[in-house]
Amino acid sequence: MAKKVTKKIKVQIQAGKATPAPPLGPALGQAGINIGDFVTKFNAATQKMAGDKVGVSITVYEDRTYDFVVKTPPASDLILKVAGIQKGSGKNVATKAGKITRAQALEIAKKKMQDLNSKDDEGAIRIIAGSARSMGIEIK
Repeated sequence: MAKKVTKKIKVQIQAGKATPAPPLGPALGQAGINIGDFVTKFNAATQKMAGDKVGVSITVYEDRTYDFVVKTPPASDLILKVAGIQKGSGKNVATKAGKITRAQALEIAKKKMQDLNSKDDEGAIRIIAGSARSMGIEIK
């Protein structure tokens, strides 16, 4: 018989650097999860992605056990890192914040492919290009 799901939690945490401090600790504590156990498992699972902020989807079951799925870093963070800037443009139509090449967009798309709703590389590039455009970053 399948376990009954009691709660689903989604958070974004620095890979390999999770701590029981807020915002993670209170979210897990309310769900009844052993915070220390989650932190050690998460840090071990994301050791190779250190330095990136990653999304985590945590499913909590009735008997206080849990499963978690680590997602890829947000597209906006990857675009900013490749463009070499701190933040995008507040006025994306009037002011451009930076530029990236189509090859760099393809690299980001391949990294994000498992989380994107796309069948092929071309569709994934269009998704990344849309994110970049909304941040005021041109793709050349």
